[in-house]
Amino acid sequence: MIIIQVIFWLSLFLIFHTYILFPAILQLLSTGKKSQKFQEQQGDQDDNESLPYLSVLIAAFNEEEVIEEKIRSVLSSDYPSDGLEILVGSDNSSDKTNEILYKLEKENPRIKVSVCFERTGKPGVINQLAKVAKGEILVITDANVMLDQSSLRTLATSFRNKEVALVDTRMVNTSLKKDGISHQEKFYIGREVRIKNQESILWGSMMGPFGGCYAVRSKNYTPVPNHFLVDDFYVNMSVLKQGFKCISNINANVFEDVSNDLREEFRRKKRISAGNFQNLQKFKSLLISRQPGVAFCFLSHKVLRWLVPILVLITLGTSIYLGTELASSAKLTELASSAKLNLYLLFALVQIIFISIPVIDHILRKIGIHVLPLRFISHFVLMNLALLAGFIRYLGGIKSNVWQPTRRNQD
Repeated sequence: MIIIQVIFWLSLFLIFHTYILFPAILQLLSTGKKSQKFQEQQGDQDDNESLPYLSVLIAAFNEEEVIEEKIRSVLSSDYPSDGLEILVGSDNSSDKTNEILYKLEKENPRIKVSVCFERTGKPGVINQLAKVAKGEILVITDANVMLDQSSLRTLATSFRNKEVALVDTRMVNTSLKKDGISHQEKFYIGREVRIKNQESILWGSMMGPFGGCYAVRSKNYTPVPNHFLVDDFYVNMSVLKQGFKCISNINANVFEDVSNDLREEFRRKKRISAGNFQNLQKFKSLLISRQPGVAFCFLSHKVLRWLVPILVLITLGTSIYLGTELASSAKLTELASSAKLNLYLLFALVQIIFISIPVIDHILRKIGIHVLPLRFISHFVLMNLALLAGFIRYLGGIKSNVWQPTRRNQD
């Protein structure tokens, strides 16, 4: 009984730590530290002579709806035109993506297009583009993420600090709607932006860029292995393993339609979850890293978060077991006054209700009722279910890293 109680309380504490305690610790330690100490050497952003040559790398698969807008958003940047090249790899696109890319390539010599005639996946495309890139800095960005006019310049100035080898942008979400999960996704992304920025301020130990747009020194870029699903996190952790800093620059704004379709986001989160466990296997040594903040952030922000679905099942199972054991051993007259019995069974009941909320929310949506608090809980439960599904996929083996773009255009 004692061992089961320890397992219950430990599992509960780990859930509390990753979602509540860890962010609170970051908030406390970073309060008053407004400027990122790893960006103090940025200098004058108008100094074009000190700006590095950039290679913007874009992997595209069937992106006819957004690819031209994306490339024009890069071309409209205030970054010096002679310090920039755009490399686009089309991953065997079957729509008009290639046609659009060839047209743009003829219009501007800074654009270079390569076409794959077999699917290789985003990591494979980026690996190939990185081999031929001339830039000191690689800006890896998705086709559906639009750049602010000053975002490339802001990213580049972060690299004036020689300790910094990877810089993330600040994702600004658009197209929010009440009938899907866009508000919940925006809240989640906003919270992640804050946590990653605080990790950057304190230790330069940001745990993974968002992937839509980030920059890395070409000499620190590590090619992503075949079949790895989450390439941005792999590149980030490789940089930390090399002893360099990864930071978030919240002044480098990029724009993306936030996901509003629950099924699409579940599929995406499931794929990311499977990739997370690939990266955990690869970088488990960083859990005992001596670099300031790296082990603490990796465990608290990522590993425990990935294990929450398993921890929830453990707390549910142990609370039911402990509650029923106490009930069977207690006398009938003592049931009402048994605090321990009430605690464990009450906790089990609360968990069961919490897990059932997605069903309630689905029924209400069907009749046109949108209750945002329920939607937040439903989103939390289902995304953790996606984590569990991804873990199961990882255990079954991953044979391919090719992807289908998540439909994010809301209009």
